[in-house]
Order: sequence, then C-alpha cells, then structure tokens
Amino acid sequence: MRPSFLRSLLAMIGTVTALGIAGPPASAEPILHHVHGLAFAPDGKALLVPAHIGLAIYRDGRWSKAPGPTHDFMGFSAAKNAIYTSGHPAPGSALRNPFGLMKSTDGGKTWSSLGLLGEADFHQLAVGYHTSVVYVVNAQPNSRMPQPGIYFTADEGKSWKRSESVGLAAQVISIAVHPAETGTVAVGTLGGLYLSRDFGASFKRLGRNSPVTAVLFDFDGKHLYFVREDADALRRIALDGQNDKTLGLPRLERDFVLYIAQNPAKPDELAIATRQRHAFVSTDAGQNWKQIAREGEGL
Repeated sequence: MRPSFLRSLLAMIGTVTALGIAGPPASAEPILHHVHGLAFAPDGKALLVPAHIGLAIYRDGRWSKAPGPTHDFMGFSAAKNAIYTSGHPAPGSALRNPFGLMKSTDGGKTWSSLGLLGEADFHQLAVGYHTSVVYVVNAQPNSRMPQPGIYFTADEGKSWKRSESVGLAAQVISIAVHPAETGTVAVGTLGGLYLSRDFGASFKRLGRNSPVTAVLFDFDGKHLYFVREDADALRRIALDGQNDKTLGLPRLERDFVLYIAQNPAKPDELAIATRQRHAFVSTDAGQNWKQIAREGEGL
C-alpha cells in the first residue's frame, strides 16, 4: 500500500475527522464544501450530496442547494421513503450538537429526530432501501450504545443492538446495507471487504487483504459494488461468489473513491464521489463517466 494513501485513509476515518476531506480551496464558492455521502432520489431524477452546509442536488445537468436547514450532514443514506443522517446542526438551529440520528421524508426540507440528540455523530451510516433498517459505526459510548462498534436499529431508533462483529479484524471505512435483507451488511475496511448475513454477528472477508474505500449493494440484491485502494477500477461481485466483474473508473490523480450510488429507477446509472470532491456519473454501468463536479465546483 502506498504510504501517502495510508495516511489519507487514517486521517479520513479518525474519530473527529469526517468522511470526505475538503480538497484545495477553489477560486469560486464550491457547491460541495465536503462530501459526506451520495444517493439518488427514489424517482431517479436527482442526485443528493450532503455537503457540509446543507444538501446539494444535481438535477437536469445543474447543481442547486436543497431547501431546508443547512446542517453539517455527516453519515447519510437514503431509503425508498426517507433520508437518514447524522451530524451537526446549522448555525442558529435549536437542535443540540451533535444531532444524533435524524430522518426526512420530504427530500431534506424538514427533519425529525430519532434520538441521541447531543450524544452521537455517526460518520458511517447506511440504511436498507426497502427495509429502513439503519446500521451505524459508533466511535464512542453514549446512553444507548455502551461501547464503540457497529450497531443497528430496525425500529427507527427506539432500540439499538450491537453487532458482535466476529471475524472483522480491521478498521471500518465504509458501510452498506442490503436493500431487502435486514441482516445482510457489508463493510469496507483497511483490511479488505467483509460481508455479514447475521446482523453483523460475524463477518467473512471477500477477496484479498487491501483497503476498500467504498461499498454499495446493487438494487438487485445479488451483487456488491466496491472500490479498492488503488482506485483504478470499480468492482461488481456476486454475493454467491460466482461472478466478479471489473468496471471502468475515471482517471483519478492522488485521489480515491469515497462513495458509490446507484439509481433505483435506472440501475445502469451509477455515480461516484471522491476525497478531492470530484463527482462523476455513468449511464452505462461504468463503461463511460461524465464529470459533474471538480474539487467541489459544479460543472
């Protein structure tokens, strides 16, 4: 592994450093100050990016800011009927900092609390698209989580259960939840890609021992997308181990992919976002890519 890459990863997943570190300052006001997640809207017509000072939206070839509070969104994931997030309240907000787990059913215009206000800031958070089960990586104890680790809730934050994570021997970088199976979760770690089918009680490594910076379940429920540390290819593998496909990625200089998104209305449409706040979309399952943001500035 390249030493500079390892330093970047360790900084990225530190307990006080958000996933998605800002790149060099841009000459104009960037639309993406940070990148803390990536998801398509359920109708497939917009790409949502939590961007440090609110939610950025890419629709019809243009960037805009979503209506609603300009919270500093950290962990971020979209289900069919709601968006789930964690992070810090906007300046002047009455919310306690950090704001724990929150949910929006109107595209980010308004948010409701699901608990842990003033206690938790989850940088790694994922939700099952059809099940709304939420998994988080908790960095420090709080009133609902007595120790660090992976936790999940299947009842909108009313109760949490810790995943024992047997077999998971490396620090988690990214997390994804199966769209339909509540107990199936995948994590990218400094030591490779891991899969659990028992609510995180145990994990099995898939493939070699090298950092995986981004992971996503295909909406077909049978495949995983992921990117390894070399960032030169997007991989798609079958959960049953019978198929492993290498897809293209745009050329990235001193950069790596942090997030992958798939369009639920058009499964061949993919999007990626990188540490340097570059964003790309592909309408042909990764064969060709169009850049839509460069160092945080919309194109």
